[in-house]
Amino acid sequence: MQVKILKRIYLMNKAEYDKLLKVISEQVPFGIYAVEKGDYAELCNHKCNSITQLKNLVREYKKQGFKVYSNGR
Repeated sequence: MQVKILKRIYLMNKAEYDKLLKVISEQVPFGIYAVEKGDYAELCNHKCNSITQLKNLVREYKKQGFKVYSNGR
């Protein structure tokens, strides 16, 4: 699996990626922390100010075919 963190791409297996998701989810209390599509994932730090803003961001990523990992809803 390819995982993009900042500007670098790392190769890791699914188990390593799942552990990384646990850690990153704690760092973003209200927002999107990762998006995934097929064998590609990207860690992001989209902090939101409202539930409406969070829902709109999630919708935009899902329209593009991504699975979205978020906290706050």
